[in-house]
Amino acid sequence: MKHRVLKVHPKDNVMVALASLSKGEAISFEGENYVLQEDIPAKHKFFTNDMKPGDEVIMYGVLVGRAQTHIPQGGRMTIENTKHAADPYDYRNAKFEWHAPDVSKFKGRTFNGYHRSDGRVGTANYWLFIPTVFCENRNLDVIREAMHNELGYAVTDKYKQYTHQLADAYKNGKGLDAIDLSPSSNGHHRPFKNVDGIKFLNHQGGCGGIRQDAAILSKLLTAYADHPNVGGITVLSLGCQNLQVQDFKNDLKQRNPNFDKPLFIFEQQQSQSEEQLIAQAIRKTFEGLIQINKSERQPATLNKLCIGVKCGGSDGFSGISANPSVGYCSDLVVALGGKVLLAEFPELCGVEQELVDRSVNEEAARKFMTLMKGFEDTVIKAGSSFSMNPSPGNIKDGLITDAMKSAGAAKKGGTSPVVDVLDYTEPATKAGLSLVCTPGNDVEATTGKAASGATLILFTTGLGTPTGNPVCPTIKVSTNSNLTKRMNDIIDIDCGPVIEGEKTITQMGEEILEYCIKAASGEVIPKAVQLNQDDFIPWKRGVSL
Repeated sequence: MKHRVLKVHPKDNVMVALASLSKGEAISFEGENYVLQEDIPAKHKFFTNDMKPGDEVIMYGVLVGRAQTHIPQGGRMTIENTKHAADPYDYRNAKFEWHAPDVSKFKGRTFNGYHRSDGRVGTANYWLFIPTVFCENRNLDVIREAMHNELGYAVTDKYKQYTHQLADAYKNGKGLDAIDLSPSSNGHHRPFKNVDGIKFLNHQGGCGGIRQDAAILSKLLTAYADHPNVGGITVLSLGCQNLQVQDFKNDLKQRNPNFDKPLFIFEQQQSQSEEQLIAQAIRKTFEGLIQINKSERQPATLNKLCIGVKCGGSDGFSGISANPSVGYCSDLVVALGGKVLLAEFPELCGVEQELVDRSVNEEAARKFMTLMKGFEDTVIKAGSSFSMNPSPGNIKDGLITDAMKSAGAAKKGGTSPVVDVLDYTEPATKAGLSLVCTPGNDVEATTGKAASGATLILFTTGLGTPTGNPVCPTIKVSTNSNLTKRMNDIIDIDCGPVIEGEKTITQMGEEILEYCIKAASGEVIPKAVQLNQDDFIPWKRGVSL
């Protein structure tokens, strides 16, 4: 490790411990000496000067908190001595200039994707099952059990075999310690070579609640049906629910008037029996699989990529290794004419002014401010605040305030102009960086990014987060090498070399884009996809951080 501490921005009055430091240790950095007043665990921060109550705490060059007590130079930042604070923001017609990165390495490059009739290109080819109401979840589970197992998409084979062996050992009076978890044979007998999976959008909505919930859910489900990674759709409806099939059809037509994918709809209350419903759904879906299996991957230019960026299980290294590395990759994608989606509005608290200033016009800036303030007002009315966003895991690993977490989280979006601001489920139509209104909740955010059209998601994590998305391959990017070694079964890319000083943000960002090109081509399969981590949680627009 070249350095043991880091000052992220020249204006900062805190420094990050890149390795665990001891009380009394003298730290030298850029000609200044600091004596630590207490142990500073790796990922945590210490103050570079004496602080008194009310003093501003600056990190990433922005206000992230205020001191609550007298804190000596070399003292550790904690939730007791520092509280969240963020600067106000407003439109000020800033003259933003962007210096795009060098993309000469990627000029003329392509990925092999599935070309759709509307010009978009998918990074996968999935068949999608959609229930219009939670009453149909059980039928989806029955169909999933049948089709996943028989068509080679299940990942549970090895666990079933493992359980079977344990049961046999128990019945025969043998010990359990000798029973090993055997490798899975998943994927070895798939009859549809050009179908990457069969996915199921189980949810708890569609009826009950308020009618607006059903209306939002309909727009979300139609967004998934229209997703470029989806080749065909089977819809199961009960019949009497708030979200009627005709509402779904109307929203689908409004979103894409030229929608032409195979779409099969079954309504249980119009069928003769559950058995008939399930058998017909399986039969028609099988015919649809034959149809979409005729699609083959073809070369597409990199401007057809639409990448969502997300962080979850964040730690004190997120904002200095994985997030800025993903941010550099984002800038490369934008410079190549592609789309990037940055969401998680509660985790943009404190960096709003920068994003307003980067907006390409006043309309985009004011839409962002309206959505941001409306979201925060809803949270406050419920008796909470954005300041309560950091989780216990975030705090334990060095993210003390929401503004600090946000300043690091925003790095995923890179430095390019904000070309558009999208409300929940609105599609991304403009090349460049778009902001998407979602909560910070991992699955609600990834669910929303896919609804806006992300065809890959770069998901950074410092603590380890086993989650993915049904239709959008999710690539896990670790902030540190210890996590990569410990949870290698869920991590795809290790940004630990940035912390160790072995690689630069530029080098890491380019490596991430190379991985994205391979994942978009089906040459590598992200761990979340291999594990069928198909998490889907609709946002009901209530309070969610």
